[in-house]
Amino acid sequence: MFATRFLSSVGWWSKNQKRFMTTSKRVQDRSKLKRVHDLEIVTEKWKIASKVLFLMELLKKEPEMIIPVRSLDKFRAQISLPKPHRMSDFIRKSPKLFELYRDRRGVLWCGMTEQAEELVEEEDRLLEQHQDKAAEYVTRFLMMSVDKRLRVDKIAHYRRDFALPNDFRTTWVHKYPQHFRLVRDNEDIEYLELVTWNPAWAITELEKKTMGVTDASAHTPGLLSLSFPLKFPPNYKKRVYKYRGALDHFQKRSYLSPYADARGLKAGSKEFDKRAVAIMHELLSFTVEKRLVTDHLTHFRQELVMPQKLMRLFLKHFGIFYVSERGKRFSVFLTEAYEGSELIEKCPSVIWKEKVQSLIGYRGKKKIETFTDMSEMEDSGLYRSNSESESDSEEESIHLEDNSQTENSEMEIDEVFGAYEDSKTS
Repeated sequence: MFATRFLSSVGWWSKNQKRFMTTSKRVQDRSKLKRVHDLEIVTEKWKIASKVLFLMELLKKEPEMIIPVRSLDKFRAQISLPKPHRMSDFIRKSPKLFELYRDRRGVLWCGMTEQAEELVEEEDRLLEQHQDKAAEYVTRFLMMSVDKRLRVDKIAHYRRDFALPNDFRTTWVHKYPQHFRLVRDNEDIEYLELVTWNPAWAITELEKKTMGVTDASAHTPGLLSLSFPLKFPPNYKKRVYKYRGALDHFQKRSYLSPYADARGLKAGSKEFDKRAVAIMHELLSFTVEKRLVTDHLTHFRQELVMPQKLMRLFLKHFGIFYVSERGKRFSVFLTEAYEGSELIEKCPSVIWKEKVQSLIGYRGKKKIETFTDMSEMEDSGLYRSNSESESDSEEESIHLEDNSQTENSEMEIDEVFGAYEDSKTS
């Protein structure tokens, strides 16, 4: 299949060819007791998979799903493959997914195997089936915002996290006019704006889980008095007992629903902070893997009425959230969603990713299956650490970044230090 496609498209191609990593201490190193090894493995095992998924998506966009290997050099940053390591060596690590072929002129081409192409088709079907649910989550996201609208380029950061289709910005945003519409401001910036408020969707995932509320056509969001599920590592139990009084006080405190108007809340108040926890809990519940990149969350501080120091919030509420610093960016997990290193409830998109993961590795006996194997490969430099290259590649492919967003796009390490110190004294 690949060879046939290769020969038919070489002529077409010939005619038509036209964030800083800090060196300071890591978050979890500063508190060994707070390190959750199982969740670190979750981040680790997707480092390589995200790079492979990015390459599959690149090939999918090509007319015949093949590309000269030399043309992949411009994507080294997204794949995190530093020179002098060769792109062809990276591709050869996954022979069940990619094939290499040299033409008569000696040009090396890359394409997908038949098995990989079947996986791409399967993903398209899954995204199609998930569209209505994705529309619900995006609508609820808008419902949580102060002005009931959000910038499209900011939402696009979460395309993979919400399992949105590849045509999210061009076609999908117009498919649900009953829920939202695309508008432009005076500076020609695109926004997704809420069209209809749905009371039944103004019920948090926590309300559904703890109170069994699933249908409330006349529901009005207001004050809630719900406890958040907590999960701590076994070696942290003594400290949990020590701070039990403070935890109980926090859990019993009433807070405003993420879907209620929060403009009257005083920033820095206890009610303000607990509502922020509720918003993060709700957003993480929408995602397929129950985790997000923290610096993307900072883009929504104003729209969602959130604290300036989001990292401080996550570190302070360790037990509800867990922060992993592996890679260039910090990731935050919803701890209740995991049992060990496994998601308790796996949606079809997660199961699909696991299929891809199982096909990544070496020929023969050597396979990349364990945390240790992948770590050794990173030490060699072939798979350079970048836990969120998946998100980076999305930004590159659809040109999300602009100067207004990148200024504060990454968490400053001084902020992390300060947040950690504050969390110890809180």
